[in-house]
Amino acid sequence: MRRLGQSTRKGILLYGAPGTGKTHTIRYLATHLPEQTTLIITAEQIGLLSAYMSLARLLQPSMVVIEDVDLIARDRRNMGPCEESMLNRLLNEMDGLKQDADILFVLTTNRPQDLEAALAGRPGRIDQAIEVPLPDENGRKKLVRLYGKGLPLDDAIVIEAARRSEGTSCAFIKELMRRLAQASLARDGGKSIVSADIDEALDDMLFSGGRLNARLLGAAQAMAAE
Repeated sequence: MRRLGQSTRKGILLYGAPGTGKTHTIRYLATHLPEQTTLIITAEQIGLLSAYMSLARLLQPSMVVIEDVDLIARDRRNMGPCEESMLNRLLNEMDGLKQDADILFVLTTNRPQDLEAALAGRPGRIDQAIEVPLPDENGRKKLVRLYGKGLPLDDAIVIEAARRSEGTSCAFIKELMRRLAQASLARDGGKSIVSADIDEALDDMLFSGGRLNARLLGAAQAMAAE
């Protein structure tokens, strides 16, 4: 890119419902980019942005991750003076990088529609927005097997769990497997998983626990379908 006279700066926005795997994606990137220095900034640490950016320049190639960026970069019309100051600091730091800076920005949000246009709508700050969606049926089957790898799951149970968890997140399926394990241990010491275990777990996660509990587990779309 440098040889062709192009900028090596890049900004990526990962967006999607809570629990879909945005943070896991960042961990995967950090693990598989061993030559990169990864700096993770939360909303609480944004006041130290200048210090983080100094480190990013010093240790480049680097990846700067800002999680839940909507907390500091939502539409200016909904901001107070302090929040707007933090947003301006972020925009200035992104704009202040040299064209040949080898720094990758990865921002995450659950609410892309709330982002300030100056951040999300200007090339050079965010070059690409990538949705991390809720898993499809094939993805849910893989997640059931992944998170239930120590459970006695037959194919019929895997198919049923995947079908009945439609509209839920990866985090929801992980919790579902934990609850199936609890039910199995209570019934026969962990020797079997039956359809009734799925009934009980889903009822508790989607309905008995209340709507807030379901949203926290990443099941908003599943509740809407019901």
